[in-house]
Amino acid sequence: MMTKISDLPVNLVEEILSKVPLKYMRAVRSTCKEWDTLYKSRRFSKMHIDKISSGEESMMVAALMGYNLYLMNVVNDEDPLIECKGKLTCLDNKQNKISQVFHCDGLLLCVLEDDATKVIVWNPYWGETRSIEFRYSVRPNGCDWFTYALGYEDKGGSTSCRDYKFLRFIDHSVGNVVKDQFLWYEIYDFQSSSWKTLDVITPHWLIRSHQRGVSLKGNTYWPASPRNIDRDENYIICFDFTSESFGPLMRLPFDAAYHNPVTLSCVREEKLAVLFSHDEAGSEEFEMWITTKIEAEEVTWRKFLRVINPLISCKGFFIDEEKKVAMGFDEDSKTFNIVGEAGCLKKLELEECLGRDVDWMTSACSYVRSLVNIKQPAAGGGKRKQQSEFKKQRYDQNMGRIVGLKKRSWVWQSERGRQRRKRRKRRHA
Repeated sequence: MMTKISDLPVNLVEEILSKVPLKYMRAVRSTCKEWDTLYKSRRFSKMHIDKISSGEESMMVAALMGYNLYLMNVVNDEDPLIECKGKLTCLDNKQNKISQVFHCDGLLLCVLEDDATKVIVWNPYWGETRSIEFRYSVRPNGCDWFTYALGYEDKGGSTSCRDYKFLRFIDHSVGNVVKDQFLWYEIYDFQSSSWKTLDVITPHWLIRSHQRGVSLKGNTYWPASPRNIDRDENYIICFDFTSESFGPLMRLPFDAAYHNPVTLSCVREEKLAVLFSHDEAGSEEFEMWITTKIEAEEVTWRKFLRVINPLISCKGFFIDEEKKVAMGFDEDSKTFNIVGEAGCLKKLELEECLGRDVDWMTSACSYVRSLVNIKQPAAGGGKRKQQSEFKKQRYDQNMGRIVGLKKRSWVWQSERGRQRRKRRKRRHA
């Protein structure tokens, strides 16, 4: 009698299925209920992640191209290659356009292009999502005023003891007018399914709206500058999700003007890296530095790489510290390039893994698979807790101010448009 795979011992089936690449696991799960149950067990999932995270699958990248999110595997060995592990566009049981994406601990925070009322947190490995409804939404003239971050408070050292939180804030002024400056910092706690306004009244720092944060060990770091200095981005700042507060400005190891792009990245979830782009003798030059010590209030650096004309955009870069190379997408989003001090070492054509319809790249970040289960709201969850009278009054005041700010922003934008049209008429008169 022929032996079937269903007759094999469970540990042998686990060993066989753990070698199946991630992109085929959906088909494996749909084969039978036993395999679907096996896949959902933490024992098997850990075995599977350990297998696919070692050896050939050396680095995962989440790249936002157009409004679609792709997971790609980068193999940087003697014969480097890049392969697409999946096009991730299905969220919350429907197709959504994704405008921004952030990574923390195996979770992806997805900001939606066509829906300003919520964000979606997603673990692609489990296929789990959680929708976080905003208390308010503001996108005047289609412009997103918010800065976003995902992090966690570590309450015990293991992933099961992490309390995940979502931060978003507005630091905005109309036409750089101080009296029209508006700040509102608020945080959402997954555990309690509740929002809270943070006591950030007069910050001494400025995080510009175009700057993207990077999550490392539960905290988020941004390039920043002192608020009273207009053209200086020589610092980073950390938001500590445990204390729910910002640390001090920490000096970067170089001097950057406002027009010099400064971009942050992670190195194997252990270190922070920074890329500084500037012109040198008519050529574009990149300096890359890596932290030797990184905490919420102290950071030290060492120079990692200096590259001239690097063929890497500032929208996202990655570092292989052992091989002393940097990697990233070119400006046209057609190739993924590996560069060293000697210049470009390898160009990997994206059409080979994405097809001919390669779209423009908005951003990219490193991605690490995780067994984290996204905590869902309790039955009837998502209901807001009863606010104190002070918090309610403070919330109502902020809502009143933001409505006024929207109106003034619309008037200011309209006036700028009118002035531009007048200048064009004069030029063509």
